Amino acid sequence: MTDAAAPSVRIDSWLWAVRVYKTRSAATTACRAGHVRVRGDHAKASVVVRAGDEVRVRVAGFDRVLIVRRTISKRVGAPEAATAYDDRTPPPPSREFAGTFGFRDRGAGRPTKRERRDIDKLRGRD
Repeated sequence: MTDAAAPSVRIDSWLWAVRVYKTRSAATTACRAGHVRVRGDHAKASVVVRAGDEVRVRVAGFDRVLIVRRTISKRVGAPEAATAYDDRTPPPPSREFAGTFGFRDRGAGRPTKRERRDIDKLRGRD
């Protein structure tokens, strides 16, 4: 076990250390793009997280909800990284439910702007 526990750490460093992103620069880019929220607010890469904070991260089109248990600043093995947070992510919709919406009949043409918004809303995109 490493002695890297700190009272507070930058969000980009923490996301990289707990293996949400492969590189720290990818975590920084996600913060700049607005894909990371800390305590309900969009987070810059320099935002400090502490134990007990809620972190929402958009990965592969879905939001992951993580509660910080421990702050670590250096990358650790996957089993140890999993102990640094509680994953409160809701389960994805079933394939049967997800497969029935968002598809158009063949030959129906391009969706209108309104239809595109409805499709995005069903798929869980903002």
